[in-house]
Amino acid sequence: MFKDTKAFSGFSVNDLKKAKEFYSQTLGLEVSERPEGLELHIRGGTRIFVYPKPNHTPATFTILNFPVANVEQAVDRLTELGVRFEHYDQGNLKTDKKGIARGAGPDIAWFKDPAGNILSVLQEK
Repeated sequence: MFKDTKAFSGFSVNDLKKAKEFYSQTLGLEVSERPEGLELHIRGGTRIFVYPKPNHTPATFTILNFPVANVEQAVDRLTELGVRFEHYDQGNLKTDKKGIARGAGPDIAWFKDPAGNILSVLQEK
């Protein structure tokens, strides 16, 4: 039934202006405004819908992953742009001083958008 449809994902934020600035200027994505919210344009034609929600609650899980050629360089560059990385020390989930988890799967680092949603950069294989 849906094999030929172009599905898309979406998530909420509490401030569209801050979201647009973060996703376009900080992360460098193409962002277009729609009457209902924002549309993030991801390489390959993928679209992600970002909509305002007055009673927004940040996702407690990773909503968007960005594969990168070098996670260390991506973390350094995003840090220079003011992004703060999450730090974990819970069982098998441990991050280093930069916020990168290494060795249990791909090297990965998590950060939050201005609405508190969790995003990541992870090392491409």
